[in-house]
Amino acid sequence: MPEVLEIETYRQLADRVVGATITRGWADAFSAKKLSSPAAWSRAVKDLTVTGTSRRGKLLLLETSGVTLGMRFGMTGVLLIGDEAGIDGLFYGPHTYRADWIRGGLEFDDGRRLVLHDPRRLARFEIDPDLDELGPDALTLTRRQFDQIVRITRGEGPPIKARLLDQKVVAGVGNLLGDEILFRAGIDPRTSTGTLSASERDRLFRAFNQTMRTLGRRGGSHTGDHMEARFPGGLCPRDGAPMLMATIGGRTTYWCSQHQR
Repeated sequence: MPEVLEIETYRQLADRVVGATITRGWADAFSAKKLSSPAAWSRAVKDLTVTGTSRRGKLLLLETSGVTLGMRFGMTGVLLIGDEAGIDGLFYGPHTYRADWIRGGLEFDDGRRLVLHDPRRLARFEIDPDLDELGPDALTLTRRQFDQIVRITRGEGPPIKARLLDQKVVAGVGNLLGDEILFRAGIDPRTSTGTLSASERDRLFRAFNQTMRTLGRRGGSHTGDHMEARFPGGLCPRDGAPMLMATIGGRTTYWCSQHQR
């Protein structure tokens, strides 16, 4: 599943079309589901020149001579330019590419094509997306922004795993990154956010930044230290204790029964 690390790789690939002019855009009903119609994408992109790329969490942005174009990738979306993919394959997605899984894209005046490939049909295009609905970006998170994430003003708040997955709170953390951050911090994902101690918050912030750097160097969200035990009956790679599993924040969550407390 593409999380912030994968989308940053897509952004770097998209840098290659900066300066090119769009001659045609197309979208199917699935990728255009946030638009008035598939034709709205075609009309909006024609004759625009790509002037830059950016990203907020899992949202890829193409800056142009007109509107800003947004791309969200859902569970299995991959960006391709020609035959080159942004990543080799997704942990929960196929490692092959098929023409009938292409949901739309852009054609440029130099003959290249940028396409959105998505077997599960959850990815989508957007025009001038609203960034106000997203929290700060996970790759550039400051301590002040982090303190706002764990600040709860009423009650104990949601489980910390669910809090990390809330894109309105912090943009870019997905299921794998959330589990890895908490694994490294030694914190039970069920812990209510508002009950975290000062030392736990410090550990969590360090683990957050360390996870982003380390997994970024390794090549993606699926390269975490806990991954080899991410199955029912798995044993913790750190201490050999049984791994526990539950649904938290709507996502299947794994954690160590011993060192995550």
